[in-house]
Amino acid sequence: MTETEFLQHTDQLFAHIENQIDENDWDLDYQSSGNVLTIEADDGTQIVINRHLSNQELWLAAKSGGYHFVYQNQQWVSTRDACDFFTLLNQTLSQLLGQDINIAAFQAA
Repeated sequence: MTETEFLQHTDQLFAHIENQIDENDWDLDYQSSGNVLTIEADDGTQIVINRHLSNQELWLAAKSGGYHFVYQNQQWVSTRDACDFFTLLNQTLSQLLGQDINIAAFQAA
């Protein structure tokens, strides 16, 4: 993936997450600024998703820890344990809110 493709793909991925939050009745706010998407619960707890351009990775930071993801076989997988990005994001958000959160996996156009 070229740098331009990586930026376009991750822009679309961030927009997809934002749209899913907007379309559902979850007590979450978000803010996107440059390479960072911050998702915040009403109690101030945050999940930070950062795109790391030089490594072409997505990083997710939450209370449960930090995770790095690489794009392989049309999905973002953890470099730690090959867990899918959206599986981990949904688990983290579900724990944060105490309800089942399901953000559908993003597929680039």
